[in-house]
Amino acid sequence: MLKAPLPPDEASRLRSLRDLRVLDTPPEERFDRLTRLTRRLFEVPVALVSLVDDHRQWFKSRQGLDLSETPREISFCAHAIHQDGVFIVPDAHEDQRFRDSPLVTAHPNIRFYAGRPVKAPDGARVGTLCLMDHQPRELDAEDLQLLDDLGTLVEEEFRNLALITTDELTGITNRRGFRSIAGHALALCRRVRRPATLVLLDLDRFKEINDTLGHAAGDKVLRDFSRHLLEAFRDSDVVARLGGDEFCVLLSGTDEKMATRPLENLRLRLEDAARAAPGEPPIRFSAGAASYDPARHPTVEDLLHDADLRMYEAKRAGG
Repeated sequence: MLKAPLPPDEASRLRSLRDLRVLDTPPEERFDRLTRLTRRLFEVPVALVSLVDDHRQWFKSRQGLDLSETPREISFCAHAIHQDGVFIVPDAHEDQRFRDSPLVTAHPNIRFYAGRPVKAPDGARVGTLCLMDHQPRELDAEDLQLLDDLGTLVEEEFRNLALITTDELTGITNRRGFRSIAGHALALCRRVRRPATLVLLDLDRFKEINDTLGHAAGDKVLRDFSRHLLEAFRDSDVVARLGGDEFCVLLSGTDEKMATRPLENLRLRLEDAARAAPGEPPIRFSAGAASYDPARHPTVEDLLHDADLRMYEAKRAGG
């Protein structure tokens, strides 16, 4: 294969990559959520956030691939970072740059590749959001726009690394992080004309738990509820703690009727947990769901408002 040349700004590009302080760090939900969404939307077996280091490409997030890094000299992404737009290899078997690459002739047997360069906050191209398939493929103009939008979300997460977007107690996304992620996710759903549903959840009688058992018990309830939320919903759904005992989940590609299934799954999980630990306070909640309507919900807060109204209707009705 043909090895990609070094970019003219290689020294400063590597400094920008190091300044992100993400190399060799554990997986993070903020990036894994995006690669899962990318893989689902494009229906490809592999989606990655790849960072091009001086001698390797290292995968900050990987779906469908069991490698954590590969040598830079055989990297598709090392070619992709030379351009601003999406770099596409429709059929690696027919491309002299890649047809004898070990990534093509052996595992993971790449035939199709598309990499959208992603930039650090200072504008340096530090890696890609990329797709891979075992069959030749093409991308149309709408696909290219969608991949560009998803790449923008990765860049947004690079910018968010310096911000506090995770709830310290529960480890899930906080309100600030949710507003950012949900805003982009809703824009994507609007663009590709897919439904989305926001579910707002409020713990019932949580104040009583704090008042009678203490804040340590209340904190455990919040952590346990967060864990059950993550297990009951899909791994591509955006789960967040908005504050206090209020939580929400944004389900992309899901209408309001379909959202009832994970809610019922959540209730069953909590009932099972209560039976398994009879000495602990049972966790119960009220929930309200609102379907995303671009005309009614120009902002995330508008959708939250409608879900909030539905949730309080359910709470007054006792369910």
